Amino acid sequence: MTNNRLKTMVEAGVLLAIAVVLTFIHLPALPYGGNITLCSTLPIILFSYRHGLKWGFLCSFVFALLQVLLGLGEIKGITGVAVIGSVFFDYLLADTILGIGGIFRNKLKRPSAALAAGALLALFLKFVSHFISGFIFFGEYAEWFFTQDSISEWGAKVLEAFSGPGLYAFYSAVYNATYMLPEMIITAIIAAIIGAVPMIGKKADA
Repeated sequence: MTNNRLKTMVEAGVLLAIAVVLTFIHLPALPYGGNITLCSTLPIILFSYRHGLKWGFLCSFVFALLQVLLGLGEIKGITGVAVIGSVFFDYLLADTILGIGGIFRNKLKRPSAALAAGALLALFLKFVSHFISGFIFFGEYAEWFFTQDSISEWGAKVLEAFSGPGLYAFYSAVYNATYMLPEMIITAIIAAIIGAVPMIGKKADA
């Protein structure tokens, strides 16, 4: 094993550990589920930026597996198929896709812009994966969601306007946006700040 590869693996281990710890640090809890973490995905995106997509996807896949193991007690579904679908879309795919965060490494001149853009793309694709899961496997919760007291007035209008697959899609988009949109914004801002620090935003070669 070369010295550079060993350093890369050590860095991956350190950033994975930081990412896992950050998943447990939540901003104020949302009333109907979903968590806004303290930029828990940024260490994985940063690693992908510094070492390229190949290493980035490998690191993000390990992160996804860790998230499955840590979330086993919280993975729920109406049916067994929904549980399996949630494991795939809400964990394995949603977190593995974070490896794309380094895609702008050689495409944008400023590291801060490249890292922030990569964070936005990675988290948008993560949102899409959660959206697919919500639409396919958890659409049955849509009516319940839009009749909750805090949004019942607005929810009644939604229920009048949408039904069936349309309602499921709207529900999944709204539900997942409540926590993914703030996380996207916060992560992109912190990524831009971190990317401007020469020693942190520096590109590394495995």
